[in-house]
Amino acid sequence: MKKKKVKLRDLGSKERQGEYGHESGHNHDGPEGVSKFKTYLPAIFSFVMLIIGIAVDYFDAFPFFKGWIRIAWYTLAYLPVGFPVIREGWNSIKHGDFFTEFFLMSIATLGAFAIGEYPEGVAVMLFYAVGELFQNAAVNRAKGNIKALLDARPDEALVLRNGNFVTVNPQTVEIGERIQVRVGEKIPLDGILLSERASLNTAAITGESKPDTINRDEKVYAGSINLEGVIDVETSKEFKDSSITRILDMVQNATARKSKTELFIRRFARIYTPIVVFLAIGLTFLPYFFLNDYVFRDWLYRALIFLVVSCPCALVISIPLGYFGGLGAASRNGILFKGASFLEAITKVNTVVMDKTGTVTKGVFKIKEIKTAQFEEAKFMKYLMAMEEQSTHPIAKAILEYKAEGTDIKATDVSEVAGKGLRGTVNEKTVLVGNKALMASNNIDVPSETDDIVDSIVMLAIDEKFAGYVTIADELKEDAHLAIQQIRDAGISKIIMLSGDKDSITQQVSKKLNFDWAKGGLLPEDKLGEVEELKKQSDTKVAFMGDGINDAPVLAISDVGIAMGGLGSDVAIETADVIIQTDQPSKMARAIKIGRSTRKIVWQNIGLAFGVKAFVLILGAGGVATMWEAVFADVGVALLAILNAVRLQRMKWNT
Repeated sequence: MKKKKVKLRDLGSKERQGEYGHESGHNHDGPEGVSKFKTYLPAIFSFVMLIIGIAVDYFDAFPFFKGWIRIAWYTLAYLPVGFPVIREGWNSIKHGDFFTEFFLMSIATLGAFAIGEYPEGVAVMLFYAVGELFQNAAVNRAKGNIKALLDARPDEALVLRNGNFVTVNPQTVEIGERIQVRVGEKIPLDGILLSERASLNTAAITGESKPDTINRDEKVYAGSINLEGVIDVETSKEFKDSSITRILDMVQNATARKSKTELFIRRFARIYTPIVVFLAIGLTFLPYFFLNDYVFRDWLYRALIFLVVSCPCALVISIPLGYFGGLGAASRNGILFKGASFLEAITKVNTVVMDKTGTVTKGVFKIKEIKTAQFEEAKFMKYLMAMEEQSTHPIAKAILEYKAEGTDIKATDVSEVAGKGLRGTVNEKTVLVGNKALMASNNIDVPSETDDIVDSIVMLAIDEKFAGYVTIADELKEDAHLAIQQIRDAGISKIIMLSGDKDSITQQVSKKLNFDWAKGGLLPEDKLGEVEELKKQSDTKVAFMGDGINDAPVLAISDVGIAMGGLGSDVAIETADVIIQTDQPSKMARAIKIGRSTRKIVWQNIGLAFGVKAFVLILGAGGVATMWEAVFADVGVALLAILNAVRLQRMKWNT
């Protein structure tokens, strides 16, 4: 919306529908204190003029304060707060939008002036203006965490070019370039740490404020603050693809995806407002045909009260503000919802489906057990490592992390046996490394104890004799047990694991973590089929949590798709509806709680607005309520709803 230089914050129809991408509306040319004073000056001026006018009326201290002098005084009090609203109402009418709140407030207050109720007319518009200022402050507060993210986005990078480090715009840095980050500076792009160690504050990315220690060759993320010593980083992504930029895009675009409640209230307001106008007209004139003592002024006054009370401000302000507060609270906790619609959808989830590797486990294989039959462990591992050096499999990487002392030995003539393992020569001995099928195909006897092993197993044979085996396992995440327990405590009735890993390992992990049921050995299309079957069940709302490219189809089809933002693939993150920046599955329970808190506050505001308005409408139509009660029913309720929505920004969700 085009920013207009007016004293009262200029509210267009889009803003009233909850699209908070607007400027704050006050003049930013001067210092902040002066700017705020200019914003509040019209309301202060009108308030002082109104109080003086009421006092003079009440005490009747000045006999000349009558007639045109009194009208001029209250008109002067009215204009600073009333003119911007009247102008906005007129602009809306010119664009074919007659029934706006600006129109309602303008007609009600000008009508009050027409029947001589000058103080009430000024008071209604003054309190409306104050409500607008409160709304502006609440929106700015809700946007504070997004501003913090904007501040976290680096605006320069120190990059090595032609033998020297030069300062450049991060958008000009290419993948693979070396950048240097000094103490207290933000890392400008995602990359790999080249220095031995780094201590980073990753709060802007993960929502966790505690320092994070990163070692050489590990990933670092743009927006993280370097806490100790100068570090060097090799960039792995362009600036536009970096984590902080992606987060900003998600959060800033989130408000565009409205919840069903928001959309309903918007549609309702557009139908409700014209009905209110015609009811007010009817309330003014219809009693003439049924009452003998009909007084036009009295019924017009009641109709004006009806208009003020009926203004849908509290609903169209507080509901989107509530969702906006929920989005902000979630992002402060390292959880990014891509829209208010998903914040609402997660409250309806009753079935959670989780991937295994990278979701409840770390996705990093470790040696669990070493059993030898011919040699001592160190010698056995040298033979095994010599062979695995020729492989790029993740299990090979886990084996190569073993630290063996002594002279390294090399494998030669290494060839792959499809689906079974490797064959080669080490120290002039024929060596086989692989699974049980490889041993069986070469007539090598394997101990029967291996039949009961669930974990991934790598066997070694030297010169056609079994030499031992190594078991490899993926570690559970530290909060995996806690995650399942908290998801159950959040009221989720069914928790399921679907994995591409072999079924025996999947069942073992499932048993450890107390899943309701699990299934392994699944291809991406198999996972998709399982979730589709779940969704066919009546009243089942499915949330799927995953991290890999293979999870993208399931993330897309789920009612709520949740991706791991750290380990997760870019495809999964782009497809998901919710991103957990810390890679902690326990954050899902917190996401559900934030969604429920947001929904609770939104419905509290709806109930408050409808309840109070209905009560005062009945009183107004019966001639009991005055314009002052109408002010409370409109602006007062709006202020209460705004303050209620702001509570979301102070809430803590301990999980």
